[in-house]
Amino acid sequence: MLGLGIQELVIILVIVIVLFGARRIPEIMRGLGQGVHGFKKGLRGDDEEAGEETDGNSKGSPSS
Repeated sequence: MLGLGIQELVIILVIVIVLFGARRIPEIMRGLGQGVHGFKKGLRGDDEEAGEETDGNSKGSPSS
């Protein structure tokens, strides 16, 4: 697809290290991981809420 080989990835890694510094990279990766975790948790939360709504409607309980 993009055709990135080992050489290109090494060059990108060197550029990232030069731009951000070796000390900031773990902080950036930690923040990225927390963001992905929060996104996945949000998706699961939406699915659980949608499941609860359909379960409540399927029981046939009167709404009035």
